[in-house]
Amino acid sequence: MYSLYSSKYSLRFQVAFYMLVQKAVGMILMSTISAVQARILRLCNERDWAINKLATESAVPPSSVKNILYGKSKDPRLTTIKKLCDGFGITLGEFFSTPEFDNLEQEIK
Repeated sequence: MYSLYSSKYSLRFQVAFYMLVQKAVGMILMSTISAVQARILRLCNERDWAINKLATESAVPPSSVKNILYGKSKDPRLTTIKKLCDGFGITLGEFFSTPEFDNLEQEIK
């Protein structure tokens, strides 16, 4: 059976969807995990990488990457994000220094 979740088309669709949502509602409603998901998807899209390519480059199991992207992992570990950054060839500072993270509302109110 064909799965959309394993195709590069699905990844590109998700990137386009996140960008559309960001334009439509702004950054106000974005949660921290949504910002992480959007950033990973954007970096994959910039490199034309599928999820499996990212997993290989970062030495993170594909299931862990998918769990982050599809919302099963609500609080990914910083060490996992660091490995993903290593795979992308960027620092944690570069990963988090984006409007997605700069515009997050406080988690504790």
